[in-house]
Amino acid sequence: MKYTEAISSEIFSVISKASKELSVDSYVIGGFVRDFFLKRGTAKDIDVVAVGSGIDLALQVSKLLPNKPKVQVFKTYGTAMLRFKDVEIEFVGARKESYSEESRNPEVTTGTLKDDQNRRDFTINALALSLNENNFGELLDPFNGILDLENKIIRTPLDPDITYSDDPLRMMRAIRFATQLNFEIEEESLSAIGKNSDRLKIITRERIVDEMNKILSSPKPSIGFLLLEKTKLLPQILPEIVDLKGVEEVEGQMHKDNFYHTFEVVDNIAKHTDDVWLRWAALLHDIGKAPTKRFSKKVGWTFHSHEFVGSKMVYKIFKRLKMPLNNKMKFVQKMVLLSSRPIVLASDVNDSAVRRLVFDAGDDINALMTLCEADITTKNPRKFKRYHKNFELVRTKIKEVEERDRVRNFQPPVTGEEIMDAFNLKPCREIGQIKEAIKEAILDGKIPNEHKASYDFMIEKGVSLGLEKASN
Repeated sequence: MKYTEAISSEIFSVISKASKELSVDSYVIGGFVRDFFLKRGTAKDIDVVAVGSGIDLALQVSKLLPNKPKVQVFKTYGTAMLRFKDVEIEFVGARKESYSEESRNPEVTTGTLKDDQNRRDFTINALALSLNENNFGELLDPFNGILDLENKIIRTPLDPDITYSDDPLRMMRAIRFATQLNFEIEEESLSAIGKNSDRLKIITRERIVDEMNKILSSPKPSIGFLLLEKTKLLPQILPEIVDLKGVEEVEGQMHKDNFYHTFEVVDNIAKHTDDVWLRWAALLHDIGKAPTKRFSKKVGWTFHSHEFVGSKMVYKIFKRLKMPLNNKMKFVQKMVLLSSRPIVLASDVNDSAVRRLVFDAGDDINALMTLCEADITTKNPRKFKRYHKNFELVRTKIKEVEERDRVRNFQPPVTGEEIMDAFNLKPCREIGQIKEAIKEAILDGKIPNEHKASYDFMIEKGVSLGLEKASN
């Protein structure tokens, strides 16, 4: 059957013409074709396979395009890429692949279209549309990928055991596609992932994190994380999350299963933000609970300082996974550290506590509130409604305090130079003590966030520290 409407764009006509001029067959394959049948919108990248040289085809296509776009050539991989309008088009020669046990980088030899489809990770990604003049738009589907799309199945073209052992990144990709598309991984394929899970060790951390980010960015990330745990991949990536699993009972007292609670929180926050780093914060917000879990007859189960411990663990996780140790990591740390503050505040909304929360959270206060609201996973409708109503009060109070006291990212209205002039001082620790006292007084509501009140307080504090006011 032909699907010329899928390849009606000008670029495909140009590729077809270039193919004819070079006497090579060409096909659009992979994600573009899959997403056409799934009606997933406009593609930002297109993969074209040539039964011949992909590099030569890319160069010929560039010659035929009006603006003659630059062709990036990757000789090592036998691929080339050019950009046409807002779309990246990658050209590759049809090939066979063979793998060694130590690497996911295959030995590559020239092959046919069928060989190229055989090497694809999943049947839904092996779909190809002809760009050749004699059968333009014809679908080539040797593995019934269309049927798998209809049945919402992730399945490998060949033996899944070999497919995943050859390139273990495909295990992560299978779970990622299942999460993004809300598909089921075919039973034999799912079993093969578990069987080959130890092969993940040959995959770079960067590649793994890339797939993790895509899972986290999905509409319902828990699908992926539960599959990662089921297939024994999650302990290799985030053992800290796996450590949260299970419920202990002592003297009739139990705590909730923080493993499943975590995924509920991630799903909740996914409904309200596309920020992958805030989603990371939701994923890691309770990781400090496993190492801080204690039981006492007096109060039952406790997780004292789990937020502080968890925020320290964030750095170790990011470093181990080779994730950015920059402001992204610091943002996640901050969210984990402050994750319980609004929850405690919701039961006693007072100005002083709100001022301190706004000061500590800074520009991330709204993100923090979104995280805390997502943290409400109670199944009791009355409790759920009450908690959300309390958070509405907290948000209202934050707005009031912000407008009145302007404490977000604020600096004490009195500078170090003014303190030095007022007491005829050179740089010394008393200056820092006075500035800190002014900040605390403003946050406690003892003085307004204004210069005159802060200056008068500075004089009082300086005198109480034994400093002598300078004569004018």
